[in-house]
Amino acid sequence: MKPDVTINGVSMLSLGWLRETVNFPTPQSQSNTIVVPGRNSPIRYTEALGRVAYQPRAFDMTFSMLGDRADFDRLVSTVVNRFAGKLCRVTLTEDQTLYAVGTLEAAPSYDPLTGKGSLVLSCTDGDAFLYYVEETVESITGSGTVILHNDYMPVVPVITATAETTLRWAIDGESFHKTVSAGTWEIPELELRHGDNTVSVTGEGTATFTYRQGRL
Repeated sequence: MKPDVTINGVSMLSLGWLRETVNFPTPQSQSNTIVVPGRNSPIRYTEALGRVAYQPRAFDMTFSMLGDRADFDRLVSTVVNRFAGKLCRVTLTEDQTLYAVGTLEAAPSYDPLTGKGSLVLSCTDGDAFLYYVEETVESITGSGTVILHNDYMPVVPVITATAETTLRWAIDGESFHKTVSAGTWEIPELELRHGDNTVSVTGEGTATFTYRQGRL
């Protein structure tokens, strides 16, 4: 399979562009330190809110084509009109289970001596986390226990209940419980951490948990 990039479900290869390079560096943490005179260690605020937050993800992708100037202008026009300045979902062929989200900007260039055109698509405001293409869906009917596995990105699941349901769970040793009626709910306190999250369900209907996992 030729290396390719899919943007909003559209293959760049199908648009006439060959992928040359991609650069997806790890986003940097949002860090702040204060140096206090007389102390040997600074005050660090990287985890001041209980977890690390990250800067926007910056990435760029370089594509090329061979042809005359008219062909180059046509191919560039197609890409620019579809994606430039727009919030896009970007997937690489190396891992089609994940996608990045960010605003793309285009920088085309053409060498008339070689007939080679280049197009750089870059992003400076991407979401820090990469998202899984497929949402995770877990259901339980009646009373019991459901295990919600989650990757590294914290996420709050959408809960759909067909009847009145009581949920019980614990985070960092603190216990929570919530009773919801039939309908669709999001409970901010039920934020899934990395690994297996156990939720006790009491009710006579079906409770469905839907969430999208992510990682850096």
